[in-house]
Amino acid sequence: MEGNPCPTGDPALERTESLEFEGSPDVQQPPDLSSTADTSWVSSPASVPHVGSPGSASSFSGVLPSFVYAVGRVEPRFPSMAVEKEFAQATGRDATEGLSNREALQRVISERSNRYLARQLCWVFLIENLETYILVPSDPADLDLLIESVRTHPRRDDIDVVIGTRGPIAPPEACAGLDVPVVVFDQLYAFDRDSLIGAVPRPDSIPEEHDDTFRSAVGELADRIMQMADNAGATDEHRALNYLAVRYPAIYAMTAEAHQRNASPTGVEVRPSRLGDMRTIVDVIFSNTHRETDVIEKYFVRVDVTEEFPFLVTKLSPFYEH
Repeated sequence: MEGNPCPTGDPALERTESLEFEGSPDVQQPPDLSSTADTSWVSSPASVPHVGSPGSASSFSGVLPSFVYAVGRVEPRFPSMAVEKEFAQATGRDATEGLSNREALQRVISERSNRYLARQLCWVFLIENLETYILVPSDPADLDLLIESVRTHPRRDDIDVVIGTRGPIAPPEACAGLDVPVVVFDQLYAFDRDSLIGAVPRPDSIPEEHDDTFRSAVGELADRIMQMADNAGATDEHRALNYLAVRYPAIYAMTAEAHQRNASPTGVEVRPSRLGDMRTIVDVIFSNTHRETDVIEKYFVRVDVTEEFPFLVTKLSPFYEH
């Protein structure tokens, strides 16, 4: 049983279990690429201990933390009828005349006096429209990041990136019985696909008149990475891929330059690196195949995924099988 989605203003959408996003000028910019349900556990992130933190179960049991670097979309939901009715009363007290339901939602939960409602909401993270995680901020002040993820003019290509630690399966009262893991996040930022594509710098090797072709190549590779099967951003491989997709523009320049040579991207592979004795390092290998000769050229980049925040070990360079 899923939580009740917050209103969208579209009667057809209000009959569904998830919000459909359509339009988003008010999002953050992407990163620089150069039963009475008891939801007290949500309103108090400290009650969901950060895995590996002092006092958490893993710090005593020796269980390694499970990090998440996921690309998807945040969706607020009502965990219970009581919260939904309380929201309706708060909406009636606020000046929401002329606003769509989505705009009213954003305005109401943004009001300081209504922050208790934002804390009571269930914040679901969807990947490829599948409910994957329930989000809880590690710092209560980061509730603002969740509120800012509610776009007043949402679009289907809106993108949210969450970085944090995966915890246990949420209790039934957290989100009306939704049976997915909790992610205690340390970073959450929002943008849209067009902003991501537009932020990638065009390499000097590609003339300005081919900018549209370059942007098309960027979008093709970004979609390929983000739509890979089972990419929940929880494995070392997927965390590395998602990190590169939103933080490393060189992979897009490589794809665009391959198009200039009449080659197409045909594969993305992630392997454990031979350099990963003391730390967890992976090689992300990109394959491009010439459209006429079928000759395959490969490039790779090394990423350290030992800790919560991945980082580059070596820059993009040609890859040769040994």
